[in-house]
Parts: sequence; structure tokens; C-alpha cells
Amino acid sequence: MLAAGGLVLFIPGDSYLLLLTFLALVLLFSGINTLIYYFTMARFMTGGKIMLYKGIIVLNFSILTASLVDVPRIYVLMYLIAIHAFSGLVEILRALEAKRYGGGRSWHLKLGHGLLNLGMCILCCIFIKHVKTVSIIYAMGIIYSAILTIAAAFRKSDLVYIQ
Repeated sequence: MLAAGGLVLFIPGDSYLLLLTFLALVLLFSGINTLIYYFTMARFMTGGKIMLYKGIIVLNFSILTASLVDVPRIYVLMYLIAIHAFSGLVEILRALEAKRYGGGRSWHLKLGHGLLNLGMCILCCIFIKHVKTVSIIYAMGIIYSAILTIAAAFRKSDLVYIQ
């Protein structure tokens, strides 16, 4: 994610196709990964069919994203705005839920990530006519998300062992 964000940041003029390709590939791999998870483990779990539905939906979004090459750029930017608005809202709701159930300090990071996604959504709405500016905003969001993912990987977590 850091490499992709840096590439989009340093090539903002030609980053439209790069942005679409990156987004389509991320969604494709995520959908395939979710489907593999369903077929190997989740189908035996309670509520595991949700993973099947999630994998199919994400896979369909990747196909939709890959087919948006010939569509005017403003529609693609509106698509990105919708994705960031939805993911920001979900992240904020997850953070508030973690706070409500006493999730420690990790809810601050989730809340910040959700607010950043909503901020990116608002900035993209303001600069929707300027594709280069939106590409730079999106690249900064990718880099920030990568840094948060790395920080979450090194954070201590509580494990519950049942003997």
C-alpha cells in the first residue's frame, strides 16, 4: 500500500488508470481471499455464509471497477467518494462500538481512521473537477491507511486462553 500510494502521489497526472487498476486488483484479491476463506473454514462456522456473500460482492465490485476505464472520470471519482464515505462511516461505528464495550485505547485509532476517510470524501467532493488533486488526496489516504495497518500489526493485543 505504501508503494502504491507513493506511486500515485508522484505521478498524479497519469494516475487515473493506475488508480483504477490498483483499486480493481485490491478488490479482486480481497474477494478471492474471502472466497478461499469461506471454502476452507467459514462454511463450517455459524454465520459463515456471510463470508460467501461478502466475497461475491467484493469480486463483483472489482469487475465493475475494472470496467470503468471508458467511463467519464467524474463517475469514477463519485464511486471513490462513495467507497470512502461508506468505509469511514463503518469505521466510526466500529470505533464507537469498541468504546462502548471497553475496547481499551484501540478505538481512538479506528475513530481517527474513519474520520480521515470521511475527510477524504469531503475533500474529493470539493475538488471533484480536478482529477490530479483528487488523486493526490487518494494517495495520501492510501499511505495513511498503510501506516495505520502497520501500527495495528505491532500493537499489543489481549489474548484469551481457555484451558
